[in-house]
Amino acid sequence: MAVLRRDYLPEELEPQLKAIQFDVTIAVQARQMVEETERLLELSDQHDCIKGVVGWVDLRSPKLREPLERYAKHPKLVGVRHVVHDEPDDHFMLRPEFRLGLAQLREFGLTYDLLLFPKHLPVAVKLVEDFPEQPFVLDHIAKPRIGEKLFSPWREDLERLANFPNVFCKLSGFVTETHWQRWRPEGFHRYLDIVVAVFGPDRVMIGSDWPVCTLSGDYASTLRIVIDYAQQFSAKVRDDILGGNCARFYGLDY
Repeated sequence: MAVLRRDYLPEELEPQLKAIQFDVTIAVQARQMVEETERLLELSDQHDCIKGVVGWVDLRSPKLREPLERYAKHPKLVGVRHVVHDEPDDHFMLRPEFRLGLAQLREFGLTYDLLLFPKHLPVAVKLVEDFPEQPFVLDHIAKPRIGEKLFSPWREDLERLANFPNVFCKLSGFVTETHWQRWRPEGFHRYLDIVVAVFGPDRVMIGSDWPVCTLSGDYASTLRIVIDYAQQFSAKVRDDILGGNCARFYGLDY
């Protein structure tokens, strides 16, 4: 993990975005602290390439409304996330206090990013079923064990989750779930085929997982996995996967 033990800032990302002809990005939280939300919003004020921020607030807090009111005033806060896959309780998302917090997001026009492992997908299905009006997006296709070429029960559980029309999916996180630095793009195509088939091309969006992706590949080669895969579709579908669906999901004026 040594490659991650330093700051990664917008000044480093901007030329990499331009090199692969992307204009803007969404910055997503990694630490469970409001200081990170504040820092990401501050960086978004300083850098036009950060079009939106998915931050963190404690959805379990009985005083949740105060930070929601404060941060939601910022025009670039588009959603929140919790690092659920690091919680020791696999049913963390079904806790009453978490559900009460999640229920408040829609009032503030905020989305929710589902950061899960495959074992959490059945729990996510139960959660999403009770929040049909809340926009959800599944991060990193739930991190299936690509290196072991495993598909079940990930595929079946993913299909159940995709049955809910308010759930989107990010095409990202592939390169860290296989043999680091020794992958080939075609090794991910079957997983991409499954995700696009169950969600449809109108509910999937490209993602980078930068800088975490640098553990197993550089920024451009990681993005190229989805960019090249999308070439099989029409220009409209390709543009949606590579930006349009993301803008629509997060409510971006772009």
